[in-house]
Amino acid sequence: MENADLDEKDRKILRALQTEARLSVIELAERVHLSPTATAARVKRLTREGFLLGYHARLSPEKLDRGLIVFVEVKLDRTSEDVFTAFGAAAKANGDIMECHMVAGGFDYLLKARVKDMNAYRAFLAKALLELPGIRETHTYAVMEEIKNTTALPV
Repeated sequence: MENADLDEKDRKILRALQTEARLSVIELAERVHLSPTATAARVKRLTREGFLLGYHARLSPEKLDRGLIVFVEVKLDRTSEDVFTAFGAAAKANGDIMECHMVAGGFDYLLKARVKDMNAYRAFLAKALLELPGIRETHTYAVMEEIKNTTALPV
Protein backbone atom coordinates (compact mmCIF):
# COMPACT_ATOMS: atom_id res chain seq x y z
CA MET A 1 0.00 0.00 0.00
CA GLU A 2 1.33 3.42 -0.95
CA ASN A 3 0.62 6.81 0.63
CA ALA A 4 -1.78 7.61 -2.23
CA ASP A 5 -3.86 4.53 -1.29
CA LEU A 6 -4.68 5.94 2.15
CA ASP A 7 -8.24 7.18 2.39
CA GLU A 8 -9.33 10.07 4.60
CA LYS A 9 -10.29 7.74 7.49
CA ASP A 10 -6.80 6.19 7.44
CA ARG A 11 -5.28 9.67 7.44
CA LYS A 12 -7.48 10.74 10.37
CA ILE A 13 -6.38 7.67 12.31
CA LEU A 14 -2.71 8.39 11.62
CA ARG A 15 -3.07 12.08 12.55
CA ALA A 16 -4.92 11.23 15.79
CA LEU A 17 -2.41 8.59 16.88
CA GLN A 18 0.50 10.82 15.96
CA THR A 19 -0.91 13.49 18.27
CA GLU A 20 -2.00 11.18 21.08
CA ALA A 21 -0.78 7.60 20.82
CA ARG A 22 -2.49 6.51 24.04
CA LEU A 23 -6.00 6.81 22.62
CA SER A 24 -8.10 3.74 23.22
CA VAL A 25 -9.75 2.14 20.20
CA ILE A 26 -13.10 3.50 21.42
CA GLU A 27 -11.76 7.08 21.72
CA LEU A 28 -10.05 6.80 18.36
CA ALA A 29 -13.23 5.42 16.75
CA GLU A 30 -15.20 8.41 18.09
CA ARG A 31 -12.65 10.86 16.65
CA VAL A 32 -12.64 9.31 13.19
CA HIS A 33 -16.36 8.48 13.10
CA LEU A 34 -16.05 4.72 12.64
CA SER A 35 -17.10 1.75 14.72
CA PRO A 36 -14.50 0.42 17.18
CA THR A 37 -14.29 -2.82 15.19
CA ALA A 38 -13.61 -1.01 11.90
CA THR A 39 -11.13 1.30 13.61
CA ALA A 40 -9.23 -1.59 15.19
CA ALA A 41 -9.08 -3.36 11.82
CA ARG A 42 -7.70 -0.24 10.15
CA VAL A 43 -5.07 0.27 12.88
CA LYS A 44 -4.04 -3.37 12.52
CA ARG A 45 -3.76 -2.99 8.73
CA LEU A 46 -1.84 0.31 9.00
CA THR A 47 0.58 -1.39 11.40
CA ARG A 48 0.95 -4.50 9.23
CA GLU A 49 1.61 -2.36 6.15
CA GLY A 50 4.27 -0.32 7.95
CA PHE A 51 2.52 3.04 8.31
CA LEU A 52 2.49 2.72 12.11
CA LEU A 53 5.95 1.80 13.35
CA GLY A 54 5.32 1.87 17.11
CA TYR A 55 4.23 3.91 20.09
CA HIS A 56 6.59 5.94 22.24
CA ALA A 57 6.59 7.82 25.52
CA ARG A 58 8.11 11.29 25.30
CA LEU A 59 10.43 11.95 28.24
CA SER A 60 11.63 15.25 29.68
CA PRO A 61 15.30 15.75 28.77
CA GLU A 62 15.70 18.43 31.46
CA LYS A 63 14.38 16.22 34.26
CA LEU A 64 16.74 13.45 33.10
CA ASP A 65 19.80 15.77 32.98
CA ARG A 66 19.91 15.84 29.18
CA GLY A 67 19.06 19.51 28.63
CA LEU A 68 21.83 20.42 26.17
CA ILE A 69 21.44 19.49 22.51
CA VAL A 70 24.49 19.45 20.29
CA PHE A 71 24.74 18.79 16.58
CA VAL A 72 28.07 17.48 15.37
CA GLU A 73 29.35 17.35 11.81
CA VAL A 74 31.72 14.42 11.37
CA LYS A 75 34.28 13.98 8.61
CA LEU A 76 35.81 10.54 8.29
CA ASP A 77 39.46 9.90 7.46
CA ARG A 78 38.37 7.71 4.55
CA THR A 79 35.04 6.78 3.02
CA SER A 80 35.14 3.03 2.68
CA GLU A 81 32.50 0.47 3.54
CA ASP A 82 34.45 -0.89 6.53
CA VAL A 83 34.79 2.60 8.05
CA PHE A 84 31.07 3.34 7.44
CA THR A 85 30.10 0.05 9.06
CA ALA A 86 32.37 0.51 12.08
CA PHE A 87 31.30 4.13 12.59
CA GLY A 88 27.61 3.28 12.27
CA ALA A 89 27.84 0.42 14.78
CA ALA A 90 29.70 2.59 17.29
CA ALA A 91 27.22 5.47 16.90
CA LYS A 92 24.27 3.11 17.42
CA ALA A 93 25.85 1.78 20.61
CA ASN A 94 26.36 5.24 22.14
CA GLY A 95 23.43 6.27 24.35
CA ASP A 96 24.22 9.99 24.16
CA ILE A 97 23.74 10.02 20.38
CA MET A 98 20.04 10.50 19.63
CA GLU A 99 20.32 10.62 15.84
CA CYS A 100 23.03 9.78 13.33
CA HIS A 101 22.59 10.55 9.64
CA MET A 102 24.94 9.87 6.74
CA VAL A 103 24.74 12.98 4.58
CA ALA A 104 25.91 14.24 1.21
CA GLY A 105 27.96 17.40 1.16
CA GLY A 106 30.97 18.78 2.98
CA PHE A 107 31.01 16.16 5.74
CA ASP A 108 30.01 12.52 6.16
CA TYR A 109 27.67 12.30 9.19
CA LEU A 110 25.46 14.62 11.19
CA LEU A 111 24.91 13.60 14.80
CA LYS A 112 22.42 14.88 17.33
CA ALA A 113 23.34 14.26 20.95
CA ARG A 114 21.79 15.18 24.28
CA VAL A 115 23.95 15.72 27.35
CA LYS A 116 23.59 17.46 30.72
CA ASP A 117 25.67 20.58 30.02
CA MET A 118 28.82 21.81 28.28
CA ASN A 119 31.08 19.97 30.74
CA ALA A 120 29.24 16.74 29.94
CA TYR A 121 29.61 17.50 26.24
CA ARG A 122 33.37 17.97 26.63
CA ALA A 123 33.56 14.57 28.34
CA PHE A 124 31.37 13.05 25.60
CA LEU A 125 33.63 14.57 22.94
CA ALA A 126 36.84 13.34 24.53
CA LYS A 127 35.76 9.91 25.75
CA ALA A 128 33.13 8.84 23.25
CA LEU A 129 32.97 10.86 20.08
CA LEU A 130 36.65 11.12 19.25
CA GLU A 131 37.04 7.41 19.96
CA LEU A 132 34.50 6.50 17.26
CA PRO A 133 36.26 4.74 14.39
CA GLY A 134 37.56 6.69 11.42
CA ILE A 135 36.94 10.27 12.57
CA ARG A 136 39.19 12.88 10.99
CA GLU A 137 37.41 16.07 12.03
CA THR A 138 34.32 17.30 13.88
CA HIS A 139 32.44 20.59 14.11
CA THR A 140 29.99 21.10 16.97
CA TYR A 141 26.94 23.34 17.17
CA ALA A 142 25.45 23.76 20.64
CA VAL A 143 21.74 24.57 20.61
CA MET A 144 20.92 27.79 22.45
CA GLU A 145 17.14 27.47 22.12
CA GLU A 146 15.00 24.65 20.77
CA ILE A 147 12.34 26.29 18.61
CA LYS A 148 10.58 23.19 17.33
CA ASN A 149 10.93 19.50 18.14
CA THR A 150 8.42 17.13 16.62
CA THR A 151 8.26 13.68 15.14
CA ALA A 152 4.90 14.40 13.52
CA LEU A 153 4.73 13.88 9.76
CA PRO A 154 2.19 15.57 7.49
CA VAL A 155 -0.53 13.02 6.73
